[in-house]
Amino acid sequence: MKLLRFIQLIVLVCFLGACEHKSNVPLIGFADAFEDKTIEQAKTGFIAALKNNGFDEQKGNIKIIYRNAQGSIPTLTQIIQYYITQQVTLIAANATLPTITAIQNTKTIPVFMMVAATPQLMKLTDAQGHAPANLFGVGENLNYIDTSFLLIPQILHPSNNQPLTVGMIFNQSEPQSVEAIKRIQQLANANHINLVSLPVNSSADVPLVTQSLLSKHIDAFFANPDNTIFASFENIVQACNQQHVPIFTSEAGLVARGAVAAFGANIYDWGYQAGEQAALFLKQKSTNGLHWEMVKVRNRVYNPTVAKVYNLHFPSDYKPMQ
Repeated sequence: MKLLRFIQLIVLVCFLGACEHKSNVPLIGFADAFEDKTIEQAKTGFIAALKNNGFDEQKGNIKIIYRNAQGSIPTLTQIIQYYITQQVTLIAANATLPTITAIQNTKTIPVFMMVAATPQLMKLTDAQGHAPANLFGVGENLNYIDTSFLLIPQILHPSNNQPLTVGMIFNQSEPQSVEAIKRIQQLANANHINLVSLPVNSSADVPLVTQSLLSKHIDAFFANPDNTIFASFENIVQACNQQHVPIFTSEAGLVARGAVAAFGANIYDWGYQAGEQAALFLKQKSTNGLHWEMVKVRNRVYNPTVAKVYNLHFPSDYKPMQ
């Protein structure tokens, strides 16, 4: 009997907790795909932008529900469906998979993406090329990869006068990762670079596949911009360092984690830009005039500690990571 009363009490507390939210306070559902300290910077930037525009949980004028799928797609779907049942004001989708999942499950709740590819790369556009009407936030195309990848032959010069060999792994289940590898292969062919690429299905495959890639005597590793790379980057860095292979990337956040250089978006700034747009939506209580945007700020950065290890020198427009 005591156990029954205890269960009833827990159910009552949970119910009351669910009813605490005031209907006049905007409710934000923030969805992360997995635990990652680089991706987390986007969440920090998003919340900072809201706060700087007057929306702060401590002030009580917004409420944020945060959930992390821990790399599970079924869990991610459950998270989005939970947000829908809670009638959130908007969904903040951190990275590509949460964005796709949100758009697949709701056509009415505004979705503000960050650290995500363009709608076209995510295969979310209709036959006329239009993005979903409820998709907002900030995306990125693959144009910046040209600059990122072509930095490698500027910096590395094999002593044996052989063509440069660059290795990559890519997630064959992520559309933007597959598109990126196609684009980079074209770049490599046009610039007489040997590209060796191997597919992975999940972050669990990364250590073994990275070792296989390194056995092919690559001169550099290029970190493709996909979720698998973010989630497994420490494993990649450790393996590459052991074989004295520098890592180049298009994501500035990965430079702080052990890559030698990058040209690309700062993840915090990416989240901040999405947060500013979400704040505008909250202020005007309408999506009128809003549309998804491209990343506005890209940085050229290098890691001076890693550069010293590999004895690499960078152009003056590349700034040392602080």
